[in-house]
Amino acid sequence: MTKFLPFVYDTSGLVTNQKCFIITGKRLAFLTAFLNSSLFKFCFADKFPELQGKTRELSKIFIDEIHVKEVTDDDEARFVMLVEATQKNISKEKLLEIDNAIFDLYQLTKEEREYIGFIDFGDMQSLAQ
Repeated sequence: MTKFLPFVYDTSGLVTNQKCFIITGKRLAFLTAFLNSSLFKFCFADKFPELQGKTRELSKIFIDEIHVKEVTDDDEARFVMLVEATQKNISKEKLLEIDNAIFDLYQLTKEEREYIGFIDFGDMQSLAQ
């Protein structure tokens, strides 16, 4: 259950003893970018059930419903650079750059991009209402 979606790209092999998802596999920088993007947050607000206290249930059965594009090695390399730079020094500009890269991959129209907009963590509460 969460109100916020902080997904982190880690190549050091850290583990957690808390209630967290750990995703392994290929194309993890892209997946991190996608899961932190406004596109995913838009889907999250629409597809994941709302629970008490304006939280949402982040479960595999709901994540399975979200279409994630397959990306090339070149795309992954670009997202490694974008995600690592953003995690070192987060800014709205860097988050918007990731959003635009995700929107480009999904070939969203100008109207679709405007409809989704930029969703930051504070905006998640307004989406839930």
